Amino acid sequence: MRLRRTCCSILFIPLILFQTAGAQAPPAQTGSPPAPQANTLAQSPGAATISLDEAIQLALQHNHSLLAARTTIQQNKAEEITANLRPDPVLLGDSQFLPIFQPSQFSSDYLDNSAQFDLGISYLFERGKKRQHRLQAARDVTAVSRSQVADNERTVSFNVASQFINVELAESTLELATQDLKSFQNTVEIAEARYKAGDIGEGDLLKIKLQMLQFQTDVSQAQLARVQGLSDLRQLLGYESVSPDYDITGSFDYQPVKGILEDFQTKALQNRPDLQAARLGVNAADSQLALQKSIGKRDVTGQASYTHLAYTNNVSLFGQIQLPIFDRNQGEIARAGYAITQAQQQEMFASGQVLTDVRDAFEGLRANEKIVDLYRSGYLDQAQQSRDITEYAYRHGAASLLDFLDAERSYRSTQLSYRQALASYLLALEQLREAVGTRSLP
Repeated sequence: MRLRRTCCSILFIPLILFQTAGAQAPPAQTGSPPAPQANTLAQSPGAATISLDEAIQLALQHNHSLLAARTTIQQNKAEEITANLRPDPVLLGDSQFLPIFQPSQFSSDYLDNSAQFDLGISYLFERGKKRQHRLQAARDVTAVSRSQVADNERTVSFNVASQFINVELAESTLELATQDLKSFQNTVEIAEARYKAGDIGEGDLLKIKLQMLQFQTDVSQAQLARVQGLSDLRQLLGYESVSPDYDITGSFDYQPVKGILEDFQTKALQNRPDLQAARLGVNAADSQLALQKSIGKRDVTGQASYTHLAYTNNVSLFGQIQLPIFDRNQGEIARAGYAITQAQQQEMFASGQVLTDVRDAFEGLRANEKIVDLYRSGYLDQAQQSRDITEYAYRHGAASLLDFLDAERSYRSTQLSYRQALASYLLALEQLREAVGTRSLP
């Protein structure tokens, strides 16, 4: 029995040295770690891959909510046509003194001598340039709608970018979980060989095998997050715009941003479409006041009639106008004046909201940047080195199983936390782009 165990141990030594050759390499120098690469998973042949810019363009072209919002512009353009229409003339006609109840008198002589026939036309002459004011008010509403749709496009772009980053995080997490599972499978194989050689007990082997459950669970959860993320992103892009087996491509990496807060706020005041909509809302309120004032001026109705009575033919001219004694549209004029004040206050609020959004996004970006820098300054390398050293020591009997498993969990937690911190930073960057109103940042 002793001779058999000694022979197994001698045969086991080359296997240990072969499996731990990589762990004997000197630890890597502390520095900026390579970025976790997303989208390195196997894809089906011919599967379409899209970048972030392509995803945003697809959403701007095919997102159904955005397409529905754009119809408001066409609707308002149609309202401009309605506002610019002139009143239609009115055709008048009547027959009087017809012997309906005395049919015996109904003859051509009676119609020529006793009956009266009138034919006329009337037209409403609008005063106060009502048509021009209606058209201007409708055009101002259309301008507001354009800015509101542009703001919807800004929101859709942000939602697409945010979901795109979530998919990148899911793919990066899946890549990490797959690598960890493969690495730990090698550890399990070595542990089984050591158990057969009698170097470790059955309890340690079972603990290592049970630890496999966590790695397998991490892979399953990452796969689910990736599938769900791609599905949600497809809905934002327009469900029919991409194939079911599509994937994303891009660099899930740190993107530095330069610039000071004041510059971003100045650019936001120039670019934010919601602020532009609020400013145009003041113009629309002014045009509504001018329209209501013009409505207060009474229109004139003119009429010309031709009359045939007793062999005579006459032409009559009529005209009518309301006397603005009680109703001078003073209520609507007052309401439109208050609406201007409301629009001005909304513009001031929108301007303050823009500055607040930029400041919050800027501070959030800098805070997340500090966290990412902490990981990149050496903590990632230290976690890697700690795991490699503990694994090497455990395989050579210089460290306990609990020390090895603890180092493995610490490495996995650090790597996952770094990816989550990187995703938070990229999301904060997208929030800053949304707050400024442009994707072009220094």
